[in-house]
Amino acid sequence: MANKRDDKLQRNQSRASYGTKDKNRRGKNFDDKGNFRHKKSANFKADKKINDANNSQETEVNENFVFGHHAVVEALKAGRGNKLFLAEDARGDKIEGLKTLATEQAVPVKWVPKNKLDTMSDSGVHQGMVLAITPYEYLSLAELLETTTKENPFYLILDNLEDPHNFGSILRTADAAGVDGVIIPKHRAVGITPIVVKTSTGAVEHMPIARVTNLSQAVQQLKDAGFWIFGTAMEGTDYRKWNAKGKIGLIIGNEGKGMSAGLMKSVDELLTIPMVGHVQSLNASVASGLLMYQAFSQRAGE
Repeated sequence: MANKRDDKLQRNQSRASYGTKDKNRRGKNFDDKGNFRHKKSANFKADKKINDANNSQETEVNENFVFGHHAVVEALKAGRGNKLFLAEDARGDKIEGLKTLATEQAVPVKWVPKNKLDTMSDSGVHQGMVLAITPYEYLSLAELLETTTKENPFYLILDNLEDPHNFGSILRTADAAGVDGVIIPKHRAVGITPIVVKTSTGAVEHMPIARVTNLSQAVQQLKDAGFWIFGTAMEGTDYRKWNAKGKIGLIIGNEGKGMSAGLMKSVDELLTIPMVGHVQSLNASVASGLLMYQAFSQRAGE
């Protein structure tokens, strides 16, 4: 019996010592820096940090350029130009005009090969010109309210819009239709990018844009300031019967999901655009264009 107890005790001690060596069943120590799994994990984390840094840097670089004639001209006039890059074989009145404008703004001009402009514009339609700019400066909602001079402002509120072409088109129409400012969320939405600037044909330089952390809170602030808030949905008041006078805010929903449920609860009235075709939805920029000009037709001279 004593021998059996001794053998059992010895086996238990062996198992205990096996666990204290921090080895797996194949005898590999997980804490060993030479372990393949440890190296693989460390390398993955290092590569991820490098990739994240590169992506961040690339995004920052890309967003610090605008391209295309109208976008470049308006950015120069707004005083946001740092350096103007022109295709080395570019000629004509537009090029001469840009050179003159750059000189007036004390912006240096550099002639470069076309492939460099392709890289700087991410293969966009640059028309032989790219302008390095200072980053776009967004307003806070308080600043937007403070700088708006009209007694009855009209603000456009974009609920997580994602397509830069839609955003640019909306800004272009907003400028033409007398919108006093645009409010966008800080996260999960497109901001001011070179594509937005080009699609807006430079209207971004004339349209005040506020960027907020929470759209629902921003809408509540507008309501507290006396604004009527309108949203868009498949069912609601025919937009042609919309009373768009006074202080108003119009919410345009996401391209695929529409307005978020939280914002839907905050609106004073939902508007709809009647359709008789087979496709029961409109592009966000088209829908917002119809609504903005409906408001414009009522608010003229207000």
